[in-house]
Amino acid sequence: MAHYRVVGDVPPKRHTQHRDPQGNLYREELMGEEGFSSDSALLYHRGVPSAIVASEVWELPDQTRTPNHPLKPRHLKLHELAMEPGFGGDAVLGRRLVLGNNDVRIGYVVTGVDASPYYRNAIGDECVYVEAGSGTVETVLGVLSYRTGDYVVIPRATTHRWVPREPSRLYAIEANSHIAPPKRYLSRYGQFLEHAPYCERDLYGPTEPFLVEGENVEVLVKHRTSAGVVGTRMTYATHPFDVVGWDGCLWPYTFNVEDYMPITGKVHQPPPVHQVFEGHNFVVCNFLPRKVDYHPLAIPVPYYHSNVDSDEVMFYVGGDYEARKGSGIGLGSISLHPGGYAHGPQPSAIEASLGADYFEESAVMVDTFAPLDLGEGGLAVEDPAYAWSWASDQS
Repeated sequence: MAHYRVVGDVPPKRHTQHRDPQGNLYREELMGEEGFSSDSALLYHRGVPSAIVASEVWELPDQTRTPNHPLKPRHLKLHELAMEPGFGGDAVLGRRLVLGNNDVRIGYVVTGVDASPYYRNAIGDECVYVEAGSGTVETVLGVLSYRTGDYVVIPRATTHRWVPREPSRLYAIEANSHIAPPKRYLSRYGQFLEHAPYCERDLYGPTEPFLVEGENVEVLVKHRTSAGVVGTRMTYATHPFDVVGWDGCLWPYTFNVEDYMPITGKVHQPPPVHQVFEGHNFVVCNFLPRKVDYHPLAIPVPYYHSNVDSDEVMFYVGGDYEARKGSGIGLGSISLHPGGYAHGPQPSAIEASLGADYFEESAVMVDTFAPLDLGEGGLAVEDPAYAWSWASDQS
C-alpha cells in the first residue's frame, strides 16, 4: 500500500539510535516486500523480533485439492458448511478450503466469539471479506476494527489475530503474492487517480501502537517449502506485539464496499469496471447495488461469455442476483465458471431484466488465470444439479 503513514514513536532519521526513557535501545526491523526493492515499513521493537525459543510442526487444516474434471460449472452452497457438525471455530483454525490453485486459495469460516491464535501467513497477502459480523484484528502494527462489508487486507508475514465481537462470516482470499489496488487506478507515484472507484480516504489502517506484555508466545506460521504449503508453530521469547512506533508504506487496512463507487454505462459494462484489487494471476471485483444500463434497448444482465483465459468465481452476498434467477443460487452461494466453458444468465432472466434501471445485488468475484481446484470444503456443499440448469431453463 504505497501511502506513507506514521504511527507511534519513531526517530527523526531512519537507521539511527532510538531509545526508551530509560536509555534502552529499541530494535529496528525493516518489514519489506521484494527484498529491498518495494514497499516497506520500519518497526521499532522493545524486544528482539528474532528471539524464538521453540519451533514445531503445525498441522494445517485439510489443504487437499481435487481438479475440476470432468469440466463443468459448479455451485457451492457455503452457508450449508455452517450447518455441518463441528464447523466453525476461530478465524484461522476454522477455515475450510473451498477453491484453490498455486496462486490463490479461497477459504470460508463462520466464527464464534473466541479469539484466533496469533497467526502469520508467510506465503502471501490475505484479503478477507467480512460477509457478516464485527470485531477487531490485532496486528503487530496496531489494531483494525472490522464490520460487515469490509475487506481486511493483511500484508504477507504480518503477525495478527482475529478477535470477533460477534459471530462472523469470513471469506478468505489468500494469495501467493501481494494484493493491491489495480495499477490502472494509480499514478506512477502510487496516488489514486480521478477515475478510480475509491481512494485513499476510504482505507483505514492502524492509528496507534498496540503493546502487549508476555513471554513464550506461540505464533502459527503458514509458509512454503519444496513440498508445498506447510505450517510451523513458533514460540517467541517475548510478545511480538511490542512495537512502539513505525512508519512506511506497508500496513494492514480495511476497505468497506459502501465506499466503492460503481461505474455504470449506457450499455452493459464488463467485469473489469468492478475491479477492486489485483494479485499475481488473479483479480478481485465487487458487484454492488447500482443503476444499470440506460440505452433504450439495453439488456441489463450480462451477455454470454467464454472464459478463454480464466476461471470465474462469484460469491453472492446480498440482494437478488438477477442473472442467476432460476438456477438455485442464493445468498451464500458460490458459482465457479471455469475456463473453456461459455456461461451467462439463465435464459429466462434475460427477458425478465428488460426495462430494469437498478439492481439490488452484491457479490464478490475472483477471476483466476490458472485453473481452480476444489477444496474439501467446496466439495462438501456442491449442488450437483447446477451444471444442467441452463438446459432446464429454456424459456
